[in-house]
Amino acid sequence: MKNYLMALALAALASPALASGNHAGGHGEKMAIGEPGDKAKATQTIRVTMKETDDGKMLFTPAAFNVRKGQTVKIAIKNAGTVDHEFVLDQEDKILEHKKVMEKFPEMEHADPNSIRLPPGQSGEIVWKFTTDGEFKFACLIPGHYEAGMHGDVTVAGK
Repeated sequence: MKNYLMALALAALASPALASGNHAGGHGEKMAIGEPGDKAKATQTIRVTMKETDDGKMLFTPAAFNVRKGQTVKIAIKNAGTVDHEFVLDQEDKILEHKKVMEKFPEMEHADPNSIRLPPGQSGEIVWKFTTDGEFKFACLIPGHYEAGMHGDVTVAGK
């Protein structure tokens, strides 16, 4: 019983951070930008580098890319910088909402298929199927990084 009460207390303390920790398409909602893709069905690989510049800017290269509606893409991401960076893919309003949460919880860990956080020198990937046409964003939401220029655009065009 004592362990059960301790677990309940810990869950109650953690729940506000956990509830706000998954704003990039979490909570079971369908994402407008698409859904996790099947790596075997990827028809394109987009290589994205994250880094800082000597003058204090933080950027993605490329800062924009185009895909087709229905296309599955492997986004190969490399942190070539000297600090942690992340890549979050979503609608602009969701990105900005998530950015505000990250300002309150800067060490928040992500477990969403549309995001990845990488330490310096590390690489990772996101496999994504773009199901809706339109204009979307990707960004690093670690506090200060977005303001330093670390965001980009994704254009999804109909077939």
